[in-house]
Amino acid sequence: MQGGAISWQSKLQKCVALSTTEAKFIVAATEACKELLWLKRMLAEIGFKQERYALLCDSQSAIHLCQNSSYHSRSKHIDVRYHWIRDVVNLKKLELAKVHTNDNGADMMTKEVTRGKLDVCCQIAGLVTPSM
Repeated sequence: MQGGAISWQSKLQKCVALSTTEAKFIVAATEACKELLWLKRMLAEIGFKQERYALLCDSQSAIHLCQNSSYHSRSKHIDVRYHWIRDVVNLKKLELAKVHTNDNGADMMTKEVTRGKLDVCCQIAGLVTPSM
């Protein structure tokens, strides 16, 4: 908010995913969706309302899985409790958007990045850029 991060977390995944799409769908999209809806309600309580609430995801296939209400053979093994995000998206409580890898500030938390990419990630996240 106002150019800075107000909520973030890093934790181990609670289940085993069979693909990166499933991992992004279960962990990234679903958990982030829960957090975003909580923040949306909290901000509404203090009188702050936004037109658009966007959840950024770097996996186009995970976004498609969240938006597509039909079940496929490649996703039928995913536990039903994770599919509620489809209802949230259909009800337009938030929107899913693709974030390009160059604009993804979360990369510094999930993979090895170069010094330049670390500076960009810190700037995106509203953090002070580390100095050498």
